[in-house]
Amino acid sequence: MSIRHGLLALLERGPRYGSQLRTEFESRTGATWPLNVGQVYTTLSRLERDGMVVQDGEDEAGHALYAITESGRAELLSWFENPVDRTSPARDELAIKLAMAVGASGVDIRDVIQSQRRHTVKAMQDYTRLKAQAITAVEKAVADPGAQERDDVAWLLVLEQLIFQTEAEARWLDHCEARLIRLSAAATASRAAAPAPTGRTASPPGSTPPVTSRAGSTARSS
Repeated sequence: MSIRHGLLALLERGPRYGSQLRTEFESRTGATWPLNVGQVYTTLSRLERDGMVVQDGEDEAGHALYAITESGRAELLSWFENPVDRTSPARDELAIKLAMAVGASGVDIRDVIQSQRRHTVKAMQDYTRLKAQAITAVEKAVADPGAQERDDVAWLLVLEQLIFQTEAEARWLDHCEARLIRLSAAATASRAAAPAPTGRTASPPGSTPPVTSRAGSTARSS
């Protein structure tokens, strides 16, 4: 998540102070990625160091205001124009968990998958309910020019992304479970078809396996 570019996008609408930026950022995203004031001011300091924002006096309450510079506008435009880089994907905790669960002692990876699937489906249901509320808010905002239509639409887009993401996660979990079942079946078939160990004759189906005495002779159970 680029907090840096998110703050630049908000500052492009006019000078703002830290707490105001945090509130507007969370309003746009429905607090999906909450920020604390410390994060905001740390990012503003870095942007100021890089020449992308400048302090622009204070408001009536004494809050220090920040304004975007031309360099900041150029950086923001570049961010909007270029696709998000996927060559170095962010670490996904679920993918790492399943990778580490493969062959882990005392762990049934299928239990891990089923537990996650229940959580994912519940999250998808919650997001769908929130989407219905967001659509209602957008419709009211369209009817009322004084309402915060822009923030409602932004939140709706974020919600829809979360829904698509959880749907994809549920499908991936189904795929993982099916893959494990196929691999397990293939391993079982491979063991069954493997030749008998050297020096021994495989017993015909249904026969009693040979019993080897301590002296090394082989006898059959009666």
